[in-house]
Amino acid sequence: MHAFQFSSRLVPELTEKLCSRYRVLQRIFLHQPIGRRSLALLLGISERILRADVELLKEQGLIDVGPVGMHVTDSGATLIKELDDVIRYLDGRHELEAKLRDVLGIARVVVVPGDSHKDDSVTRDIGYAAGRVLLEYLHEHCTIAVTGGSSLAMLADVIPRPVQPQSVVVVPARGGLGERVELLANTIASRLAERLGGTYRMFHVPESLSKSTAETLAMEPLIQEVVEHIRAADIVVHGIGEALTMARRRKLDAMTISELQAKGAVAEAFGYYFDADGHIIHVMGTVGLRLEDIAHIPVVIGVAGGAGKAQAIRAAAQAYRIDALVTDEGAGNSILQAYESSKFHTEG
Repeated sequence: MHAFQFSSRLVPELTEKLCSRYRVLQRIFLHQPIGRRSLALLLGISERILRADVELLKEQGLIDVGPVGMHVTDSGATLIKELDDVIRYLDGRHELEAKLRDVLGIARVVVVPGDSHKDDSVTRDIGYAAGRVLLEYLHEHCTIAVTGGSSLAMLADVIPRPVQPQSVVVVPARGGLGERVELLANTIASRLAERLGGTYRMFHVPESLSKSTAETLAMEPLIQEVVEHIRAADIVVHGIGEALTMARRRKLDAMTISELQAKGAVAEAFGYYFDADGHIIHVMGTVGLRLEDIAHIPVVIGVAGGAGKAQAIRAAAQAYRIDALVTDEGAGNSILQAYESSKFHTEG
């Protein structure tokens, strides 16, 4: 790293070219098989400019080009992993991650390039990075609880397949009926289990229930069995939502939404709504993982990106323990800007 640091100062164009070619290789990896025209559109560059990089990557044995598009070879995939820390240092994400760890009080923060609210393809980067983080925490006979949402759905689609099937059980953290099927925790649990070579459990109960209905369902033996399994999870992977967006998506009534607005709700996770200081201001009637269960789960991984999620992520970090956060530059930079602004006003 030090040798490259010095050489990049002497020949700064070396850094730019390395980062550029790494991004081309990584984009092929995450979207394979992909044609050159689609790749150019994804990268926001012309096919003419892209052609030279593609030819070099092919000559180096890092990609294969076939009738259906380009694939990254095993050598290319290995190189992506080996260069990850170098690129993270060169593009400034290493420093951004360190600052976010301090500001949020989260031991591990992984930041991917871009802003998923401006570029949908960044969600794929977030999912892949979150998948790699999850794989590091897996162990024999562990139970993984997952929530719903687009980031978790992407994780289940792109997480690298382990060399050997994993003896894991994946469970939905909470019930969920009514949203798009592909975003439901049940669907994500089954897809993630398939990718890992493990097994899964279903939890077919509505996400939003009245208090009396939730209490009645919780007494059912079959429901109790699944809930106990969920609450005894070794790892929980969850999304962090913007409060009012999630309230409308879950079709909460107008009075509840007005109450959330009046009380300053900014974040949602596990069916709990939080204000900017991480205080609980509303709880949905639900059956499944509760906030108090988080304290007893060994590993808690949060996944959320986009500048619009900055306030939600910061609130969630104050509300409960998060061991690892996977986010993007859009959210990370917005969190730091808000922190510096609040610090300035406090000192002033």
